[in-house]
Amino acid sequence: MTTPQQTALIVGATGVVGQACLRHFASLPGWSAIGVARRPITPPPGAEALQLDLQDGAACAAALAGRDDITHVVYAAVYEKPGGLVGGWRDQEQMDTNLQMLRNVIEPLDRPGGALRHVTIMQGGKAYGVHIHPQIAVPARERWPRDNHENFYWLQEDFLRERQARSGAWHFTIMRPRIVFGDAMGSNMNPIPAIGVYAWLRHEQGLPLAYPGGPPRVNQAIDADLIAQACAWAALAPNARNETFNLENGDVFVWQNVWPTIADVLGMPVGEPEPQSLAAALDRQQSAWERLVDKYQLAAPRELAAFIGQGATYADFQMNHGKEGPLPAVIMSSVKIRQAGFHACMDTEDMFRKWFGQLQERGLLPSAAQARA
Repeated sequence: MTTPQQTALIVGATGVVGQACLRHFASLPGWSAIGVARRPITPPPGAEALQLDLQDGAACAAALAGRDDITHVVYAAVYEKPGGLVGGWRDQEQMDTNLQMLRNVIEPLDRPGGALRHVTIMQGGKAYGVHIHPQIAVPARERWPRDNHENFYWLQEDFLRERQARSGAWHFTIMRPRIVFGDAMGSNMNPIPAIGVYAWLRHEQGLPLAYPGGPPRVNQAIDADLIAQACAWAALAPNARNETFNLENGDVFVWQNVWPTIADVLGMPVGEPEPQSLAAALDRQQSAWERLVDKYQLAAPRELAAFIGQGATYADFQMNHGKEGPLPAVIMSSVKIRQAGFHACMDTEDMFRKWFGQLQERGLLPSAAQARA
């Protein structure tokens, strides 16, 4: 039996990005994968699980300092205060915690004689201030000067650059994905489960699928599996060393324009828009969700929060709830990563069909066939 040449430590393996990365690296020949999460996880075939609280420095040191097999790290963990999504992004304590969590992983692995060769971390559109500026120049490019605002991205990036410069034994890549979509349950920043629950609660009331968001905005999405592919490329590509890359599907989308596709895959008619907060619409719906789980014998968690996390609040932010239009486009250029050698792309409408379809196939959401039965 051939010994794997590389071992990837996927940190934040229950999140929308980490879960996809763990699956992908575990499927690659010549790789082994370790998924790290605070909560217990069932790893996919070819991977192992490591339950670890990243805020516990002593525990991280004990678990990682003796590992001589970990050659690559994909750091996809993020600390969000309960109920502090969006507003908490500029909270100093939250920023400091995110820095310390990264330090607790990298410092035990970055040692003389260690096996570490590459680290990938995640940033995103907030690097360009999309969460605080009413408008950013289009398209946003990696070569721009750092946007002048406080952000844990900068704390993590500065730590990584300083540490790597001293070591010289490993390299890093910074990925800046646009709005991420995947199948992770309980994620703070995955709108898919929350939209699915909203849709089927309306279905049970005999209501069409009304778009709940605010004014239209030209935006970009990124499939979580595409991020995983990009991370695997960056792990070995010389052109990715110590570089920052924007990452998106390769097209643009407007929520209102893809809403009929979402309704179609969920098996529902499209209704007239009903602007409202998705978070408010799903608040106090625990009993209704339990009835849905029982009626369709779903494999989803009975605890609604365990299924959707803070995804409804995140959906409100991305769907422009409470904003007035017209809204400027938010577009990030992905030319740099394509010129560097990563060329994969995906049609965003196909992406929505894929993820909602997978939730139905796994029995986490009802299907139209079940509703007709």
